[in-house]
Amino acid sequence: MTVVMTDTVVFDTGLKGRGLRTTKDLCAGEVVLAEPSFAAVVFDSLSQQVCHSCFRRQANLHRCAQCKFAHYCDRTCQTASWDEHKQECGAIKKNGKAPNENVRLAARVLWRIQKDTGIVSDSQLTSVDQLEDHVADMPADNLKELKIDVHNFLDYCPNTRHGVEYISHIFGIINCNGFTLSDQRGLQVVGVGLFPNLCLVNHDCWPNCTVILNHGNQSALNATFHSKRRIELRALGKIAENEELTVGYVDFLNVSADRQRALKHQYHFDCTCKTCSKNLKDDLMMAAKETEGNKPSDELVKEVQELSLECLAKVEAARTAGDFHEVVKLCRECLDKQEPVLADTHLYQLRMLSAASEVLSYMQFFSEAAEYSHRMVEGYMKLYHPNNAQLGMATMRAGVIHWHAGLIEVGHGMICKAYAILMITHGPNHPITKDLESMRMQTEMEQRIFKQNEYVYHSMREAALQNKPMGMMAEAVSVEDNVKALFHKQ
Repeated sequence: MTVVMTDTVVFDTGLKGRGLRTTKDLCAGEVVLAEPSFAAVVFDSLSQQVCHSCFRRQANLHRCAQCKFAHYCDRTCQTASWDEHKQECGAIKKNGKAPNENVRLAARVLWRIQKDTGIVSDSQLTSVDQLEDHVADMPADNLKELKIDVHNFLDYCPNTRHGVEYISHIFGIINCNGFTLSDQRGLQVVGVGLFPNLCLVNHDCWPNCTVILNHGNQSALNATFHSKRRIELRALGKIAENEELTVGYVDFLNVSADRQRALKHQYHFDCTCKTCSKNLKDDLMMAAKETEGNKPSDELVKEVQELSLECLAKVEAARTAGDFHEVVKLCRECLDKQEPVLADTHLYQLRMLSAASEVLSYMQFFSEAAEYSHRMVEGYMKLYHPNNAQLGMATMRAGVIHWHAGLIEVGHGMICKAYAILMITHGPNHPITKDLESMRMQTEMEQRIFKQNEYVYHSMREAALQNKPMGMMAEAVSVEDNVKALFHKQ
């Protein structure tokens, strides 16, 4: 297990316990830390759709012939994962089925500890045993779930040498420190893993770093050049020597009190960062619309906010049921009532715009989706850190929607903005960044055609969309095929 550390040290932060800081000045996009997982598993619901080695999502995976549960891209991935899967394979085969992902991850962690102890390299800064479990802080419902997981673990691994207290400790560590892993396109969370060094990086609502999953490379003919999946901690901007490294444990797009509540529930600490302490941007997130110095009454704002919450719940229910026409109807009605009352940065309006643009683009109503996505990104840009990965992904989706709608100039501009952000958050070799580079080049070419002759551009575009080969636009079809996954049924 190779851990790359770029001049970082563990230090005592005081109230927050241990933390990591840099011992040199860092630049935006610089990889501060790269760490393979101590243990990781694919979610139960995606066990047949995601490779259990590199965590890439793709069709026609090869199933393990022994346990018939694990799936892999090919024999190369299966061989690379055998050391992790070996004991799991025998346990699943013996039990006749695989337990849930929590139990599988706990088993992998304990097998790894038994084999390599809690520290597997000189670069690992803490042992797994030393990570916080917060079992004593868990509410009754969580404790009940933990006991069920421990019981299922003992059924799965009846010959374990570990006692109930230690097994509970490991489940507590996973609950507090598990890091969710996305597929290669960043579109869906597909698994969870444990990364001991990453666990030392403390939270801040306005962090100076971000974390992404690098899925590694198993395609080289020479196995010497293969690389494992790993997380990368990347600087979001300039970080001064001796400054603490921080990441966001929860999405920033919530008011301070809601973020603090979520952090207390999941991670058992009270956030006292500058953003929460001063309630920074809370006013924008709940702002009323101001027109020529006039604002709607507090009563009207309250009424529209209550209506918005009710509508958001209905939208989520309709999405879950697959009734996308109902989703669109609800979004349109709610947005009509929000627009004259709520500011363009109001959370409830942004959430409605997000739902509307996603579902409309899935239904291929791209012109209307483009309008909503543009408004959404404009609001995001006033709230998020300028190099926030979620801002980059949202801008990429909006750019693709505009491209599909034939709004090539706006689409190209958004794709370029997204590319600049993701070059910092994901780096040049990540599949998402490579996709964006292809889209950027394609839209740049189409924009040149558009500026030379709009009629020719639209004629060629229509031909391409109808799958008729016609000059350079035939290339656009293949690129668009690559990004159709951006709009998939949840």
